[in-house]
Amino acid sequence: MKAAYILFDGLTALDFIGVYDPLGRLRTMNVLPEFSWRVCAMTKTVTDDRGLLFTADTVGESLAGYDLIIIPGGFGTKPLETDRAFLAWLATASDVPLKTSVCTGAMLLGAAGFLGDRPATTHHNSYADLAYYCKDIRTDRVVDAGDVITAGGVSSAISLGLHLVERFAGADARRIIARQMDYPY
Repeated sequence: MKAAYILFDGLTALDFIGVYDPLGRLRTMNVLPEFSWRVCAMTKTVTDDRGLLFTADTVGESLAGYDLIIIPGGFGTKPLETDRAFLAWLATASDVPLKTSVCTGAMLLGAAGFLGDRPATTHHNSYADLAYYCKDIRTDRVVDAGDVITAGGVSSAISLGLHLVERFAGADARRIIARQMDYPY
C-alpha cells in the first residue's frame, strides 16, 4: 500500500502529522511492513501556517499511482479551492481508491470533484463552506463514505489515522498502535 500526503503552504501541521503518526507505525511496528508513503506538493518546500518547513519527496508528479491520498486542512486551503493548477494536479488522483482529508482539506476534495453525493465533515467553523461541495454534512469526528473519508477539526487527524489503521489492518492493530501512542480515545 502506497500513500500520498498532499502538502501546501498554509497547512495545519497537526492535520498532516496526526494522520502520519499512526499510519507510519503500520510499518515501524511491523504491522504492515509494505506500507509506504510520499510527501507530495506543487513546490519542493512548503510552510505550515506557523512557519514550520516541510520538504516534498515529489513535486507536481501525478498522484495516479497511489492507493491513498491524505489532504490536511489549514488556512492555505481557501486559495487552493480556485487554483486551477493545484486542482488539475489533485484531479490526477481520480482513480486513487481512497481519498481522505482532515479539517478544511475536505474543501479541496470537494473542489476537485471527489465528494459528489457522499457525506462529509470538516472543522465546525467551516460547515457552511463545505455546504457548497456537499449536501450531507455530518458532525461526526470521522465520516467514512467508503472511498472518501473526512475528519473534523485538527485533533481528529489522529482519529482518522487510527481509523485507517483499523481499516487496513484490523481492530487489534488499531488498539496496539493507539496504546503505543498513549491515545486513550
